[in-house]
Amino acid sequence: METKETQGCCCGGGKDRFAKVDAILERFAGVKGALIPVLQEAQNAYGFLPKDIIGRIAETLKIPVSQVYGVVTFYAQFHLNPRGRNIIRVCQGTACHVRGAKNVLKALEDELHITPGQTTTDERFTLETVACLGACGLAPVMMVNDDTHGRLTPETVCKILDRYQ
Repeated sequence: METKETQGCCCGGGKDRFAKVDAILERFAGVKGALIPVLQEAQNAYGFLPKDIIGRIAETLKIPVSQVYGVVTFYAQFHLNPRGRNIIRVCQGTACHVRGAKNVLKALEDELHITPGQTTTDERFTLETVACLGACGLAPVMMVNDDTHGRLTPETVCKILDRYQ
């Protein structure tokens, strides 16, 4: 019988739900300090770290769930919610701020109907803010995946988004 813990949200339900994480955990059996590599591989397998997968990791590694959550929430590389196919990072550094990054971010929020840290309902975009992208001469700047876009205006950002499916 399936319980709430074994039902899948995005990755299938039942025993198969844990097949990927169980294979990862098997490879790290008996390895000290395996938590971070296990979390990295689990996130790669599932796209994010669902609660039940975190629970399975904690149980198998014999680590309190609270400790696993502590690691997951400490490191920015880990995500507890599904992420979009396209990750938008909007620079909030000094040069970008002075040159209108606030208005660029507002235009993105209005267009996508999300705020930083959220993903669109169609999982097309995840919006994030970053302290600096290192392209101050192009301020204001954003990255979509690995593509850098500079000298942005609120009007140009929406046109840029059309390039990403």
